[in-house]
Amino acid sequence: MSSKKLGNSTDDDVIKKSKRFSLNPSDKEDSLSTTNISSKSSQKDRKDLKRSHPKSIGTDSSESSSSSSDSSSEDERSSSKKSANHHHVPLEPEQKRAKNEKSNDFDHNPHLNPFTNRPFSPAYYKILEKRKVLPAWEARQKVVELVKQYQVLVLQGETGSGKTTQVPQFLLLAGIAKGKAIACTQPRRVAAMSVAKRVSEEMDVALGQEVGYTIRFEDRSGPKTVLKYLTDGMLLREAMNDPMLSRYGVIILDEAHERTLSTDILFGLIKEVLPKRKDLKIVVMSATLNAEKFQEYFEGAPMIDVPGRMYPVEIFYTPEPEKDYLIAAIRTVIQIHIVEDEGDILLFLTGEEEIEQACREIRDEVKKLGNEVGDMLVVPLYSSLPPAQQQRIFDQAPPKNKRGVPGRKVVVSTNIAETSLTIDGIVYVIDPGFAKNKIYNPRLRVESLLVSPISKASAKQRAGRAGRTRPGKCFRLYPERAFEKELKENTYAEILRSNLNSVVLTLLKLGIQDIVHFDYMDPPAPETLMRALEELNYLGALTDDGKLTQIGMRMSEFPLDPQMSKVLLSAEKLQCVNEAVSIIATLNVPMIFLRPKDQQSEADAAKSRFAHEDGDHLTYLNAFNAYKLKKESPDWCYDHYLNSRALKQANDVREQLLQIMVKIGMKIQSKPMNDPDYYQNIKKAILSGYFMQVAHLQRAGHYLTFRDDQVVAIHPSSTLDHKPEWCMYNEFVLTSKNYIRTVTEIRPDWLFEIAPEYFDLDEIKNSEAKRKLERVYKRMKESDE
Repeated sequence: MSSKKLGNSTDDDVIKKSKRFSLNPSDKEDSLSTTNISSKSSQKDRKDLKRSHPKSIGTDSSESSSSSSDSSSEDERSSSKKSANHHHVPLEPEQKRAKNEKSNDFDHNPHLNPFTNRPFSPAYYKILEKRKVLPAWEARQKVVELVKQYQVLVLQGETGSGKTTQVPQFLLLAGIAKGKAIACTQPRRVAAMSVAKRVSEEMDVALGQEVGYTIRFEDRSGPKTVLKYLTDGMLLREAMNDPMLSRYGVIILDEAHERTLSTDILFGLIKEVLPKRKDLKIVVMSATLNAEKFQEYFEGAPMIDVPGRMYPVEIFYTPEPEKDYLIAAIRTVIQIHIVEDEGDILLFLTGEEEIEQACREIRDEVKKLGNEVGDMLVVPLYSSLPPAQQQRIFDQAPPKNKRGVPGRKVVVSTNIAETSLTIDGIVYVIDPGFAKNKIYNPRLRVESLLVSPISKASAKQRAGRAGRTRPGKCFRLYPERAFEKELKENTYAEILRSNLNSVVLTLLKLGIQDIVHFDYMDPPAPETLMRALEELNYLGALTDDGKLTQIGMRMSEFPLDPQMSKVLLSAEKLQCVNEAVSIIATLNVPMIFLRPKDQQSEADAAKSRFAHEDGDHLTYLNAFNAYKLKKESPDWCYDHYLNSRALKQANDVREQLLQIMVKIGMKIQSKPMNDPDYYQNIKKAILSGYFMQVAHLQRAGHYLTFRDDQVVAIHPSSTLDHKPEWCMYNEFVLTSKNYIRTVTEIRPDWLFEIAPEYFDLDEIKNSEAKRKLERVYKRMKESDE
């Protein structure tokens, strides 16, 4: 396979051949080598990739034919015409602009940092040389000109083009923000933190000063911050207090193709703000071809393409589907390490637990191989990982061992690494074809994270990670026919598959009353919106005519699901604020209880020491209180199978929630533990948010969710050692069997006390649970008399 020179090539060349490979351990060691593999060219796959990755702009048609391989197909020519109709803006080649450089927007003393008025450090100049080879650098003048000329610009740029780090700096140096700050949103916390750190180094300033970031429960920005990276959700929260977003002169919506809930709401909000703020500039940045949808939404905004740097990538498929993709993925990592040339590996998995298990097993397997293979650095990457550990993905691979065999780095990541981050040195990508996706059933009021197949667009993005520094290989752990026939083209926008309670509460807080006709890019189903309005009404956040109540206003102050916010507000009246905020904090971080695969019985025994007879919420409270009592000791956590990292996070979340409570005038008070109502009140506070998530034990021995009549079982991880007649649950887990997780026993008379409208017996259909409640209600009435 001939390699391509580094240049403005596109992902048109990603798939040179599609090949099949075997993961059967009985196969020869060289089953991954290109010489001993059955090969089948995939013309359709090549075409799919051409459609998925935009052609480079910066050359006319004659330049294109000479700078990239012979890929100017009829499809591409028609695509170019379509793009032209959508106001595509070509880049001028660098040499044509050279004579204008002296009068451009980037003039300043080249030796003096304009932000600190101090001389640049030697490190700045080293980084500057690396910046100058990024594709985005060539586009800088054109981007600035277009942002000056238009209020909205759509920028389409491949991952690795440098758009996330460079474009905000170009606009800042050019003075586009006119004394205001620049905001650059990210869909993921990991990206917001790591990009802010990188940009602070590029600008030679301290992180948290001129360059900062804001994510949920963490703010590293200040009065001097002129460039802020923040999650889209945090910009939306800022808009709740400042609907005109008056602090910012430029807002950059990065990774817009991910279409998160918050990004979609920001689109509509910004569209309303633009006519009222003619000074505000918007840049929408996307890594995929569907950027034209953003142009249409913003009524013909111009679009500029910034090409990526791509080498060809070979695609390999398995002959048949893998029974266990995790085992197959680990085996593929080891086979690559044994038989392939040096180069780092990126393995995509679905979540923290799976990633940590894979990391452990890969390390164990490499140890068994001894000095026969090079050393291996295995690093995980997922959103809840602490920032210092996230940065390890940028570490260099280990050096050669004593036998002269080069080392290798393996990054095991969620889909964060698809587009949000660029990791240099990746040559091999392993794609099992799965990701965790949120789904919501409004009729059952069930929202779950399900492991499900990725889209073709995601598969192509993953393959593209392998060709950033040299020709690469992507091993798809599924057959080619599955890619062709079974994967859908794109992932549905999150707004179409989510519970919209938080969205509706946010829109109402922003003053948008007609939420049904709000300018959504993809309108959600009316049933989902109606269900959200209904649930918020039951929670006391809305009046019967859909207006925000005082409770709803206070609920919107918390960066939490409305149900959790209601728990905290109820805790004030029930005098259990400290306990409720501890429980809510532990529910907003990764699992605090560890259960290693090879030490499950020991872990279960350790967990039982914290168990409360009434259920899991109080067990979480016991574990958190013990953690605080032991001075937050990591060693103590290790000995008791507790996740010290998650507990530290929970402690930070707790402090921030308490600050919000003080800010809105809540009394931080709790009853003493020896009070007879101590545990009862904690459970009532939780029930005030979760009364719509109640299950009843049937005579047949199984549970039915109340009103929705779903047959469920208490999750095996629960500490409940008996089957309570009535219980509330935090989460509905959809698998081959339906489980309820984080379960606590409740008394049925509390349901009438806490949510009388929801448990109006006249509105509930006849059932075993209704008959039980009727008897409870009758006894309550008799005792009152």
